This record gives sequence, C-alpha cells and structure tokens, in this order.
Amino acid sequence: MIANNEICQKSSSFPTTKMNSKNGWKAGAVFLTVAFCFGMLWYLHVEPYIPRPYIHVHEICTPGDVAAKAAALISNYSRNHPVFLQLSDYFWVKNESKYSLPYGTKGSEDLLMKFLALTNQYHMQPEIERLLCRRCVVVGNGHRLKNSTLGETINKYDVVIRLNNAPVHNYEKDVGNKTTLRFFYPESADFDPQQDNNPDTLLVLVPFKPLDIQWMKIILNNEKRVRKGFWKMPPLIWEVEPQNTRILNPYYMEVTATKILDSVSDLSSKKLKAKPTTGMLAITFALHFCDVVDIAGFGYPALSNKKEPIHYYEKVTLKSMAVSGHNITLEAIAIRNLLQNRLIHNLTYF
Repeated sequence: MIANNEICQKSSSFPTTKMNSKNGWKAGAVFLTVAFCFGMLWYLHVEPYIPRPYIHVHEICTPGDVAAKAAALISNYSRNHPVFLQLSDYFWVKNESKYSLPYGTKGSEDLLMKFLALTNQYHMQPEIERLLCRRCVVVGNGHRLKNSTLGETINKYDVVIRLNNAPVHNYEKDVGNKTTLRFFYPESADFDPQQDNNPDTLLVLVPFKPLDIQWMKIILNNEKRVRKGFWKMPPLIWEVEPQNTRILNPYYMEVTATKILDSVSDLSSKKLKAKPTTGMLAITFALHFCDVVDIAGFGYPALSNKKEPIHYYEKVTLKSMAVSGHNITLEAIAIRNLLQNRLIHNLTYF
C-alpha cells in the first residue's frame, strides 16, 4: 500500500499539458495512474487523505440523517434514553440497571441521588435542545490538530464536544474557543473550568467508578476530600458551578462497548467488555443526539512511532497508552467503519 501511495504522490507532480500527439501518452499515463490509485483506495476501503483546503464541511443539516444510518448499523439503536442522569430516575421511579459502572448504575443509586440533588439540573442547554437539526463536532486531542487552523471551522458548529483536559486557551487558531460540552472524569479534570470553557459550557462527568461520583459531590458540597482510590490525584479545589455539571447516562458507555466496539472485534471470546476512551464514547453520544456528526483530531501515531506526540498540547507519546486499558487498535477499526458508512465525517485525516 505504501508503494501505491508513492505512485499517487508522484503522479500529482506531473506537469499539466495540452493533449497532442507528442505528449498525449503522458496525459494518458497520468489519468491511468490516478484512476488506479483511487481504485486501490476504494478496494481496500481506505479513505484517501484530502488536503485541508478541500475538506468538506457540512453546511446543510438534514433532520434524522444520522439516526437513520445509525439504526442500520447499530443493533437495537434507540434515541429514547435520557442524555444525562436525573434525580427522578432514582427517587420517583426505581431505575433497574443491569450493570454497574461504567456501563450502568447498579449499586450506585444512593450516591447518585445525593449528587443529583445538589445540581438540580439534568438537561441540555435550551438553545441546543430546541434546535430542529443539530450539527456537532467531536474535537479529539490528537497531535494532527496542531497547525491545522481549524479553529474558525470548529466554532461554526451548533455543538462542540471537547474531551478531558484538552486546553483551548492559546490554541484557539487550531481548535477554536467554543465548547458546548466537555466530557471528563476526575483524573482528567486538571484543566481550568473558566479559562478553557465558556460560561454556559456543560461539564459532563463520565463515571468509571462510584468514587468518581463521590469526588464530584465532595467538590460541589465542599466536603472533606478523598485522596485514595484514583490512579492519578484529581483536583482538590475546582471552581465550578453545580448548574454547569451533569452526569452522562452510562447507557452510552454500554452501547460503545457492546454494540460499536464488539461489532468490529474478531475476538472469539467477548466475556470482558471493552473499556472505551472518552473520545470513542463522545462519538457514540453524538450519534444518538446529533443530525450531523463530524470529528477532528482523532487517531494515534503508528505503533512503531515512539517519538511523535499523541496530543496537540503536550509531548506525551504512545508509550503512555500502554497501561491505559484501552484498545486503540480496535477503536481505530470502529472509527474507520463509521467513516466508511458515512455516519461520521472527518475534518482532519485518519
């Protein structure tokens, strides 16, 4: 495949000439070479890299477009689930979850009641909720966003979803400065809630364990801090308003693990669920909430590349992912599957 890509690159450097008897064979050779390259790319189901000036940005939004495509690809796909957890799920009506965190709420009901009583807010921003058609972009933290100049493009979307501690301040030219939702967990909350978000940004907790919910409750209620049980110490002081916090419905984690990642896995035994990254989870959420889903900044360096940073804002390399518990190879296959089926589109390259 590398050889084919080299042929494509060389063919683009041929001079453009008029068709005549002297150089007609050259033009014909160029045409056949280009046709061969794109034919090979189609055959191997690999999307060709499109230079940034020619990237298609969705200006037209068709209600229900993504939902129809997702229903054909994801088994038991449904949008009849609350986006965020709410108090009524545990107070008025007993929520019977089959799984414990991060795939369900079984065993964490009492803790959730205490946390949700503090926030008293369980819905999306009204201006987003009432949109007839939602154009969303999930902004990954990948190094390929560096020098991308995609900031203005990203800011044009109705919903901009950011991940974990990815900074906005000082990176606006490449990543924009609009943030509708930020998905995070305690260990990834080492960002400035004011500097790297907007006043109306919703900080969406992705709970992987009961202690994550307890940490959030402690922060909001200014209780005695817990210092044990985290793989990395989360902030002890975190200036955030309760009305700006939400807890993502673990339903989306379950769908990501069992419907999207399992569907592309060739493992003979699936006794253990996959542990999705926050980015993969955000894409799944967008497929259930949005009518256009674009992504930017997704993808890791090749496994053999030990030096290229994996993030646009720091020099951490792929080595840091070795103990994460995430299957990034499986996620790459899943994202390619979504791209090939046109459920999502890419503003960068993958």
